[in-house]
Amino acid sequence: MTAPVEKVRHWVKQQVENYTLMDALRGRRSRRFGLGMEIPQGPFTYKSKYSPQALTEEEEAALVFAGGGITGYILADLSYGKGQGGNMLAGMIGRTAGSADSIQTVSLFVINDEATYYVKRPQNIPFEQRAELIELAEKGELVELYRRLRVKIADGRTEIPVEPGINFNINKWSVYAKGGTYFVPVNDMTSVYINGLLEIFEPEMGLYVVDERNFFLPAGIRKWGKRFGGHLNDDFTSGKVATIQGIEMSFAEAMCVEQGGMLQNINLMGQALGIGGFANYARNEYNWLQALGFTMETMPSPRYAGAGWLMSLLVKLIGQSYPFPYAVNLKHESETLLQSYAPPNYPDMEAAVRAYVNYKFGSNGAWRKATDGSLWQDSQKYSEQIKAPSEAAIQATIDFCTYCFKRYGRFPVYSAPFRTIIGYQATHVDVDFYDQFYHPEALSVTQRERFKLWEA
Repeated sequence: MTAPVEKVRHWVKQQVENYTLMDALRGRRSRRFGLGMEIPQGPFTYKSKYSPQALTEEEEAALVFAGGGITGYILADLSYGKGQGGNMLAGMIGRTAGSADSIQTVSLFVINDEATYYVKRPQNIPFEQRAELIELAEKGELVELYRRLRVKIADGRTEIPVEPGINFNINKWSVYAKGGTYFVPVNDMTSVYINGLLEIFEPEMGLYVVDERNFFLPAGIRKWGKRFGGHLNDDFTSGKVATIQGIEMSFAEAMCVEQGGMLQNINLMGQALGIGGFANYARNEYNWLQALGFTMETMPSPRYAGAGWLMSLLVKLIGQSYPFPYAVNLKHESETLLQSYAPPNYPDMEAAVRAYVNYKFGSNGAWRKATDGSLWQDSQKYSEQIKAPSEAAIQATIDFCTYCFKRYGRFPVYSAPFRTIIGYQATHVDVDFYDQFYHPEALSVTQRERFKLWEA
């Protein structure tokens, strides 16, 4: 059962260009049963009579573009006056899914039977290549764009166990199925974290952060409180005092929104192409990252959990302390694809914070050279007026981050630097399965037409 290559290419091109958003929204469903799959038990016990069939490169390229494809320059239409927050933006290139402050903190990994790929984010792309890649997107040359953005990091299919605790039983029969393409978004906590701190520690915002696991004492920023001559509002009745956990949860939620947008786009594109698929649990502290080849650090489990010295000692005495791994960077050959803004990638948190500020406001930073070619009529004139964070905000950020790292041994405190939450499995739908158990409307015309190409 093999679909003619040229017919599939033509099909993909026509669907991408002509399928309407309303049709995609109306037809969007999780359709889990693909060619070559088997449900071993229950009312839907069934074994596909077909062999697994991998997605074509055209189909995979379209799904990747929907999830994390670059689309051009953002408008950055904000107020950049003093205390207005416009300089929170961290990038000038947009993707198909929105990103908080255009940080593009979520990376996409693509896994099929043949290989495992990392898809470059805008910040991975050299300035001189960006205009050409944007043009490929505008022309709909998605396969070429995909080839230019992907980095092959491993041969064959990367996967992790499906045992309970690592996955849920609901996914065991279908996730990572042969023939399917699996998408793993990976979130970088450190960039969005430092970016947000630089804003909340500005005098105009003046947020004060305390450590709820250390008797609500200041999180390394005591001297920056107004009671001590600083600029941060340390009055607990002001509504401007937050906890480390509260701050980190807000940043983590912002990344979840971005990841959700990516997976929703993949699902909608899958509907347009007549491809089945579903989002599924992929939140593992380290399993996915370790399997993908990230560099791992370890620390004793009580310290990872933020336990104090007494509790850590007790845990060690009863034999329950064990090394807990977490990812710090991803390197491939001579290239660093991802790295956290924290040691061991930097000597200390001060160096990490300074590096992030330079990434945005250095001579080649996001607010300097990266504005070249943007939609602004006079990019140099406008970008020169966008100021870096105040030194007071930078120093408060350094002190806070240094406190977190020294006290808890890592940054962030409650989460590893890199996180996975939800993955997405895309497959070719087995129409016969749905026809046996469902009413005809369970599948749209799109899935049925795509299925017919196998028999063409």
